[in-house]
Amino acid sequence: MIHGLGADTRGWVMQKRALGSRFRLVMVDNRGVGRSDRAEGPYDLEVMATDALAALDDAGYGSAHVIGASMGGIVSQVIGVRHPERVRSLTLACTACRHFSWRKELLGEWADQAQAYGMREFVRRNLKWMVGPRSLQRTWPAMAVLGPLAFNVPVASFVAQIQAILSIEDSLRAELAEVSAPTLVLCGSQDVLTTQGDSEEIASLIPGAELAVVRGGAHLFMVEQAGSFNRTVGDFLTKVTDPQRLRDLQNL
Repeated sequence: MIHGLGADTRGWVMQKRALGSRFRLVMVDNRGVGRSDRAEGPYDLEVMATDALAALDDAGYGSAHVIGASMGGIVSQVIGVRHPERVRSLTLACTACRHFSWRKELLGEWADQAQAYGMREFVRRNLKWMVGPRSLQRTWPAMAVLGPLAFNVPVASFVAQIQAILSIEDSLRAELAEVSAPTLVLCGSQDVLTTQGDSEEIASLIPGAELAVVRGGAHLFMVEQAGSFNRTVGDFLTKVTDPQRLRDLQNL
């Protein structure tokens, strides 16, 4: 399980019990965050894919069901293309496969704001890109999870991860046709950072990929809409590991 920009394994807190009851979860802190080293930049998403596989090796597994969210979804795409033998299935959540000028400009602004004002102010200014409007209006529960993630990210690491995202080549998009693992692409219908169109494009490029849209979910829908996220991912993993069990559950 590979999370996104600035997030560490705590970003999967709502998935630990739901998915961990059936699978051993190998959750990765990308370089610069969590318990990983604060390596000096520049960072590189292809190197971060190698980092994730090294963590899998250390856990004693040759292959896994790879789940990536946001930036972690790009890292997971790299793994699916470059290391197909390591991938039992691929789940790509709230992610994209190409740069758009508006998103490149936004990420550049995020790096500038983090450096100028610090992470706490960055989060205050930009939470609208991560959390849906209803959650912003009604909840501090989501903030109890999301806030510490962002506030504890070193600015230098956050900026280095942004630079890694911006440096990934759009040529990866053309290689998605080579992905051979069963693939689920899912997004929230209210995600304004990596939109439903981004997920539709990825699903159209990967042979046999399934697309799922979680209604009402924004970019961090694994927290906001955890029940729907977990159910969708759980059903997919059940289907690719034990299709008869899924059929039995659907017939109850």
